[in-house]
Amino acid sequence: TLFFIHIGPHNDVMIKIVHSIAQFTFLEVTRNRFIWLIVVALGGALGVAEFLSDVALSETERFQSAVLGALLRASAVFLVALFVVTSLTRELNDKGLEMLLALPIPRGAFLAGKLLGFGAAPLVLTTLFGLAAAVHTPAEQALIWSISLFLELLLIAGLSVLCLFTFSQVPAAIATVLGFYVLARTIAALQLIGHGPMQIDPSIAQSAAVHVIDAIAWLLPELHHFTRTDWLVYHSATWSDLLPVAGQSAIYMAVIVGAAAFDLH
Repeated sequence: TLFFIHIGPHNDVMIKIVHSIAQFTFLEVTRNRFIWLIVVALGGALGVAEFLSDVALSETERFQSAVLGALLRASAVFLVALFVVTSLTRELNDKGLEMLLALPIPRGAFLAGKLLGFGAAPLVLTTLFGLAAAVHTPAEQALIWSISLFLELLLIAGLSVLCLFTFSQVPAAIATVLGFYVLARTIAALQLIGHGPMQIDPSIAQSAAVHVIDAIAWLLPELHHFTRTDWLVYHSATWSDLLPVAGQSAIYMAVIVGAAAFDLH
């Protein structure tokens, strides 16, 4: 709804433009080597989980689920960020982006089509990785885990688009996306350390650092609640766990898309 603000006879044209851009972006997902990278990452995660299961002395099934879930989530985040950034970089280098922007196409429609097309990459990843997670986990738990992973990867895809529009360089964009992800994943642990019982008489510098960490945590999404490994290990996931995940995804996706649209203009 952010992009379809042109109410009137041009609305059908806008929808066709967005659909065409999304379709060509989706074709890029299926025609390049992205699928092969997914297969390699999937095979590697399954192989490592199977190998490490022989090391575990007890609870082998749970150990496999924990290792497999962590490896699949990390691989999915890296692959989506890499695909989105390199795809847009190739368009910038080939002057395809400049050609599109020179046409009478609203930039909001271009951004909407790109984001819809890039959503195909998280969809393919979560489908395959969810099937892999279901090998050692009940199907319902694997499905909840997969939906949460899909929402998490949508945030990564949108952030990758924003970072590339901002920096226009692959290393800077990838580093920013991965840095944001790691910080959002670990900020809760940093807060626990800062407010832990060991901080009996903190200094002024330590108190200031704790307040800074709290402020950063307030701005970041709570990614430690997304795609939790304990769902696969202890089968503790419920459908209500997806409500805060979906709510945060909607809020932060709106912020990211708004920032990307502003930067693109």
